[in-house]
Amino acid sequence: IASWNCVGLLRKCLHSLLDQPQGVALEVVVVDNASTDGAADMVAREFPRAVLVRNATNRGFAAASNQAAARARGRYLFFLNNDTEVPPHAVRKLLDHARADPAAGMFGPRLREASGDVQISYRRRPTLPALLHKLAVVRWTGLYRKAHADYRRGSFQPDGGVRTVEVLMGSAVFVSREVFEEAGRWDERYRFGVEDIDLSTQVGRRRAVVYAGDVEVVHHGRASSRENVGYVAPSVVTGYVQFFRKSGVGPCSLFWYTLAVTLNAPIQIAEKATEAAARWVTGQKKDARRSWATVRGVWAFLRHELVRFWRA
Repeated sequence: IASWNCVGLLRKCLHSLLDQPQGVALEVVVVDNASTDGAADMVAREFPRAVLVRNATNRGFAAASNQAAARARGRYLFFLNNDTEVPPHAVRKLLDHARADPAAGMFGPRLREASGDVQISYRRRPTLPALLHKLAVVRWTGLYRKAHADYRRGSFQPDGGVRTVEVLMGSAVFVSREVFEEAGRWDERYRFGVEDIDLSTQVGRRRAVVYAGDVEVVHHGRASSRENVGYVAPSVVTGYVQFFRKSGVGPCSLFWYTLAVTLNAPIQIAEKATEAAARWVTGQKKDARRSWATVRGVWAFLRHELVRFWRA
C-alpha cells in the first residue's frame, strides 16, 4: 500500500486485510509518502503486524509501490490504494485465478463504491483523440466524442465475468513477482496517475491482463485523489504525455497535444469556476465542490507543473 494522508481510510483498508479472513498467508507493507495527518504513526501504533516504511518526502505512487514490493517476501504482490477495502477471502480468490491461469500476467477485481455503485474497473489504452475530446474547445465541437466514449466506458461490462482487457485500474492490482519484474516494475517517472496504464501495457506485451469480475474490492471513489487534487491532477496530465512518448507517439503530434492542453487550461478554469458558482447557488453543493476541485487542480497545473509537463 502506497499511502499519502487519508488516515481514516487507510485504517479501514488495514482492518479489512488484517482483521478478517482472507484465506491466504499474507503480509502487509505500507510505504508512507511523508503524510501530514499522522497516517504513519497510526499504522505503527494500531497495526504492529504491518511492515511500515516512512519516506521523508512524497516519492509518488510508483516509487513507493516499488519500495513495498522490494520489502515484501511473497511470490505474489497485491498493490492497493489506501482508500480501498478488501472483503473477506477476496485475496484468496485472486490467488486462485492466478494459479488457475499461470500464463496470464496480472489480475484486477471489480471495483465498487461504498454506496454499492460499480466503478469502471478496466478500460482501453488512451489515444490522443480520446484525450483531446476532454479539452473544452474540442468538446464543444463534438470532435472525437466517440473516441473518448470508447476509452472511458465503451468496453466496460461490469458483470461478474472473467475476461482479457487492455488496462486495469491501479486501485487494486494482483500480479506474481515474476511477471512484475519481467514487466520492469512500476515506472518511477510517473509521480501519480497513468502508471497503471503503463504497467498494464508492459505486462500486456507478453501476457494477458485479466479482469476478474467475480472478485470485488471497495474503492472509496478516488477519495485520496480528491483530498490531494493540487498534487494529483497536474501529475496525471503530465503522466499522459510520458505514456504517449514511451508508447511511440511522434514528437510533432505530442507538441500539438501539449500546446492544446496548455491553451485549454485557462478556459477550463473559467468554465469550471462558473459551473461551481451556478451549482452552489442552486443548492448542488456536492457537485459545486467537485467543480471547484477541478479549478484548483488546473490552477496547480499552471502554477507548478507546466515546465515538467513540456519537458515530459
